[in-house]
Amino acid sequence: MRPYHVLWACLLGIGLTNHAFAQKISLQENAGNAASTDFVSDGSSSQNNSSDPSYTEAKHPRIEALKDLKNITRQDLKVNATAAQADSVKDPLQPLNREFYQFNDMLDRNFIRPVAVQYKEKVPDDVRSSYSLFRKNLSEPWNAVNQLAQGRFSRAAKSLGRFTINTVTSLGLADPARRLGLPTEEESLGLTLGYYGIPTGPYLMLPILGPSTLRHSGDYIVEGYTNPLWQQSYASDQTELIWGNRILGGINTRSKLLDVEEVLQGDRYAAIRDIYLQRIAFQIAEKKGNSAEAVSFVDDDTDDADQSDKAH
Repeated sequence: MRPYHVLWACLLGIGLTNHAFAQKISLQENAGNAASTDFVSDGSSSQNNSSDPSYTEAKHPRIEALKDLKNITRQDLKVNATAAQADSVKDPLQPLNREFYQFNDMLDRNFIRPVAVQYKEKVPDDVRSSYSLFRKNLSEPWNAVNQLAQGRFSRAAKSLGRFTINTVTSLGLADPARRLGLPTEEESLGLTLGYYGIPTGPYLMLPILGPSTLRHSGDYIVEGYTNPLWQQSYASDQTELIWGNRILGGINTRSKLLDVEEVLQGDRYAAIRDIYLQRIAFQIAEKKGNSAEAVSFVDDDTDDADQSDKAH
């Protein structure tokens, strides 16, 4: 299975899930309508004003979310989304994004989080830590490629040095390179494009994959092909190793969030979105040598927020 098939599988799953939910809701509504049918004086019956357009819209929020897409303009896709902007600017696809968020949340509550809880309880800390380091080490060659593309040659040399030292000494299961003064630095194609001033585009909530932007949406596919484990496994026709690592990696990542998820209060969708946008803005500003103060989180002036991402 190739990486982009995951997106099709996600969309198909959402379609099937929504269809099943729609059938269940329809049965419940029909039963409720039959029990609460009110007969008027002329002997006719009315059933919850089902002919009312507003009632139809409330029954089918997903359809209304799709209809909202027709209002998206080309200018909306050119936005450089930051946490400080108004929702209509940074998140013009919000109705559809919230539907995807609800789907992801349903999967998380019923499947992913329970597995992550068991994983954290049953797997020792040292094993989980070593696996995290192993996955991080696999990303170092791609980090170096992006750093070369950014013209940060000394940083690229450090990333390659990290990969070499950690792989030779521990197969990536430990991080002696950090003790030698070679800390890791996360990179992606989206961050490289942002480094050169390419706007993020609107915020996206991807099915299963989670928060993203239009600029970052290709990261999942590109980084899959550049992963050394993917290359080795694909060449030897061991794709089950690839997907096993991806699934376990997702569970491992989710387990790290168990202790901090209670911090998200109120509108969790909005909180996740703004934290994500703030994080990528900070990463780009840091790579350009800007101070942390260059990235405003609460400034309501969207022009200033845009300029902080485009500085230098």
